[in-house]
Amino acid sequence: MNKEEFFWLKNYPEDIPTQIDIPDVPLFDFMEQAARKHPSQTAIIFMGLKMTYSQLKDSTDRFATALHSMGVTKGDRVAIMLPNCPQAVIAYFAVIRLGAVAVMTNPLYMERELSHQLRDSQAETIIFLDALHSKVLKVVPNTNVKNIIVTGIKDYLPFPLCCLYPIKAKKQGMDLNVPPDEKILKFKDLIKNNSPAPPRVEIDSEKDLALLQYTGGTTGLSKGAMLTHKNLVANALQVKAWFPDCQEAEERMLCVLPFFHVFGMTVAMNLTISISSTMILVPRFEIDTVLKQINKHKPTLFPGAPTMYVAVISHPDVKKYNISSIKVCISGAAPLPVEVQEKFEAMTGGKLVEGYGLTESSPVTHCNPIYGKRLAGSIGQPLPNTNMKVMDSDLGTQEMSMGEVGELCIQGPQVMKGYWNMPEETAKTLRDGWLYTGDMARISEDGFTYIVDRKKDMVIAGGYNIYPREVEEVLYEHPKVKEAVVAGVPDAYHGEALKAYCVLKEGETATDKDIMEFCKQNLAKYKVPRVVEFRDELPKTMVGKILRRVLVEEEKAKISGEKDKLDETAASKDK
Repeated sequence: MNKEEFFWLKNYPEDIPTQIDIPDVPLFDFMEQAARKHPSQTAIIFMGLKMTYSQLKDSTDRFATALHSMGVTKGDRVAIMLPNCPQAVIAYFAVIRLGAVAVMTNPLYMERELSHQLRDSQAETIIFLDALHSKVLKVVPNTNVKNIIVTGIKDYLPFPLCCLYPIKAKKQGMDLNVPPDEKILKFKDLIKNNSPAPPRVEIDSEKDLALLQYTGGTTGLSKGAMLTHKNLVANALQVKAWFPDCQEAEERMLCVLPFFHVFGMTVAMNLTISISSTMILVPRFEIDTVLKQINKHKPTLFPGAPTMYVAVISHPDVKKYNISSIKVCISGAAPLPVEVQEKFEAMTGGKLVEGYGLTESSPVTHCNPIYGKRLAGSIGQPLPNTNMKVMDSDLGTQEMSMGEVGELCIQGPQVMKGYWNMPEETAKTLRDGWLYTGDMARISEDGFTYIVDRKKDMVIAGGYNIYPREVEEVLYEHPKVKEAVVAGVPDAYHGEALKAYCVLKEGETATDKDIMEFCKQNLAKYKVPRVVEFRDELPKTMVGKILRRVLVEEEKAKISGEKDKLDETAASKDK
């Protein structure tokens, strides 16, 4: 890299290389190396189960053999609809071992969402959790799926948990009883009845897909980002380079970010396996469970979303748990409030830094230095081998000057091949070798990048451009606010009005006037929310990202409903 061209390198951390070598290997090479170099190292800890790398590779090879015998070959798409459990890791690496393409599927998908993803990807195989059988089996007949494989959490639980789990699940309203059908195969039987001898498949790491990762669909119909083996290998190694004191076979990763989300897949799963370390699998984020796992298994790394760290620092009994083992956390999926960062670091003694990425870039592109200079509110600097620029938000053809706001564009080995079967969308997003992120940003003179907001989330109220993130940063500084999000909602006079949704800390009370007054003291008048709504919780994705779009849709539905009532009232009066 040229230091004159890549100006941010003048403040680049001294202990992090500006470029790294990306080997021309398939992604499953990470597991093969770990099993060869550290066979007895614990790869997985899961609810009392411990599995070594030797055992993990054996199960993965057996499952790959089973898939091959069922007709799964290079290029085939295989849907994996599982939470964080051993089966998710085994299935993922078995699929890519055959040169097939993993389609990671959110277990919370409703039938419509699942149907779209299966049809769009043309997946012919699905691996799913028994608790999801009612919606999966309802959707499958109208898709290309031929191979149906079921598994359950209990399959990998030690005695007596394997016996107790179904009882607990029944109390929680889960139905684990999959209807008997000879077409439905059992995951555990496939591993037991097959040899660990899958065929060797030639893979071009730069061209061949490993993953079809669907975007969250927060801005419309979800799109399948085509990520190659090289994309995923590169990003895991780029993130690894960002940890200067990362120790092979010694780290313990708290894997609470779901693997079916690209953030959890890369930073929690792929990274951990690339350094032959231990994954502590947590199926879903429940704060009491997470604190117990930290206290018992002493993770050193804990990637997550801001809401997870908020839950830790806000827990009334957090001091009863020893959380001092945590040394590094990368926060993503949403802006990290400064107050949350400072409190979490004070509690753990570790480092919590904000990073940035998107599905289309595998996902990480930027991060604040863990031990070097970092700037509050910034997403930091580009990872090794990553270039950036800011372009005008109208046409995206004019590069903006330093400090000016425009659309952030990324270039690097982690950038996707394109969108699955969507050439027009691909052409809009990938231009001249650059990924147009859709995020509004500015780059400071010291080379740190600041995300102002999503291009589509910008609110125009009374002729003023308002970026919600700026207002949310202020709301998080309020001593009584636990979580907050700001959205533009329909307004008859201004076109859009700014509305704040707040969750207060436990035991606290506040009025909308209290919140507005606090904002007036810290923001220009036109940026102060016109309406404040208090809620017990905010709608979120599985990764903990607050869904602003859901709140906007609720407002639109509310207004539409009120209009319908007025029309009905007027009609009745006319009669």
